Formats: sequence, structure tokens, C-alpha cells
Amino acid sequence: MRFRPARRSELPLLRDIERAAGEPFRALGMGEVADDEPPSLGLLERYLLGGRCWVAAEEDTDRPVGYLIADRIDSAAHIEQVSVHPTASRQGVGRGLIDHLADRAGQQGLRALTLTTFAEVPWNAPYYTRLGFRTLAEDEIGAGLRAVRAQEARSGLDRWPRVCMRRENAAGAGQ
Repeated sequence: MRFRPARRSELPLLRDIERAAGEPFRALGMGEVADDEPPSLGLLERYLLGGRCWVAAEEDTDRPVGYLIADRIDSAAHIEQVSVHPTASRQGVGRGLIDHLADRAGQQGLRALTLTTFAEVPWNAPYYTRLGFRTLAEDEIGAGLRAVRAQEARSGLDRWPRVCMRRENAAGAGQ
């Protein structure tokens, strides 16, 4: 896999990746999550122009099979979305995208990565725990993450348990 910035021409494909990655939620009774509309082309373009949208592309075809968009929240690199097409799952694509972000964050002196996710979905919180993230206690959640969680609640995502998670970023620790 190659990890690189997304290209404007690939933005519609990222939406397709998101839709495909959402399908497994149906088997967990989370059809609303599977049916959720991916980020708009305009939003993805803002991430692209801001240098905060990366893809995992196949070596031979250079076709994206996963993507990650990130924000800076509470002095951390915040994973807004990371999605991998099911045909490329269980191949280290998500881990690679997260490690790619960690490298970029470290270059900016950011000491941590954060995300919000479903607590009980196997490829969400349990997966991120295996990647070194930990669930934040209520008193560890900063104002920015609280705002993210409030928006998620307004969107109906609190129908299922959600958590804020954090991973210290060794790449940014010494800067």
C-alpha cells in the first residue's frame, strides 16, 4: 500500500469507499449508520485543500482502497473519519492510514491522536484499542471533543454507546 494525499479526482471514490465500509453495520442492527450519507464532495475538498485528506492506494493500480480525514482538536490530531473498502479489510490499511497521520502529526509537534467511535462494534473501539488507543475518562475529554460528541448526539449516533479515545503519539513527543 502507498499512503499519500488524496487527489481531487478521487473524491467521489472516497464516498464510494465510505458507503461500502458502512454496509457491515447492517449485520449489527445499525442500518441507520450504514445508510448515513458520506461526507459531501465539498467537505472532502475542504479537507483535501487543507492538507488533511489521505488515501491508501494499491501499489499496482494506485487506486484508493481507504481514506482518512483529520482535524486538529484539543491540541491533537483528530481522526474525523477513517474508512477502508471491505475488499481491502484485514490487510493493515486502516492501521497504515492511522500511522501515516501519526507521522504527519508528529512533524507538527502534536503529541496525540484522538477519535470518537462506537464502543461495542468490533471494528471500532476494540480495534482501536489494539492499535494503542485508550478510552478517555469523562474528566479527560476536552472542550473540542465534547463539541464533537454533542454534534454526534444531535445526529442520532448516541443511539449506540460511543466513546472518545486517545493514543499518545511517540512521533510528536520529543518536539
